[in-house]
Amino acid sequence: METPIIIVNVKTYAEGTGKKCLQIARYMESLPHDKHVHLALAVQPVDIFPVVSQVSFPIYGQHIDPIVFGSNTGWILPEAIQAAGARGTLVNHSEHQLPLADIKKCVLRGKEIGLETIVCTKNIDVSKKVAFFNPDCIAIEPPELIGGDISVTTANPDIVEDTVEEVKKINSEIKILCGAGIKTGKDVTTALKLGVDGVLLASGVVKAKNVKKTLLDLIQGLK
Repeated sequence: METPIIIVNVKTYAEGTGKKCLQIARYMESLPHDKHVHLALAVQPVDIFPVVSQVSFPIYGQHIDPIVFGSNTGWILPEAIQAAGARGTLVNHSEHQLPLADIKKCVLRGKEIGLETIVCTKNIDVSKKVAFFNPDCIAIEPPELIGGDISVTTANPDIVEDTVEEVKKINSEIKILCGAGIKTGKDVTTALKLGVDGVLLASGVVKAKNVKKTLLDLIQGLK
């Protein structure tokens, strides 16, 4: 993962599903390229291949299950999203939390096949436990701030700084993102000053009245 980075998660919003997901991806692809700007998009499994075939920046899945090839109807196989073109996947998002044992299995499955894992965590304690699994990235997102109008960088900057400090003690190679309430370039700048490698956000982009304008503002925060 190249950093600093902005990862947009389209969730299952109507504005980020199917053709509209592809439209957001095209907006992102059309933005001015800069060596200091890295973008990625986390999409629903069925939208991975259509989006990957149209853009050059990394596409991530929103979830995998800790399974291998076999009889697993209805589950998400890591190899399947990789075959569709995903660079990696979110794991343990606050809207799809997993037991620690399953998080570990998902990270290990990712490592087995070369699929990047971005593990979402709700607090410092979980972040520290997950760090011992050695994921590629940890995204700290206090659930109470997700989808809100106040950025975690304003409401609880200590959780960001302390997560960076504690995770780096365990494994300095793990990238750290923060999310929850991130909506502006100023939020991104503040996040980077707190020590993270980038941000993970959703509604701030996907539900924006002007997606392209919002993305441009966020990018300014990276610079």
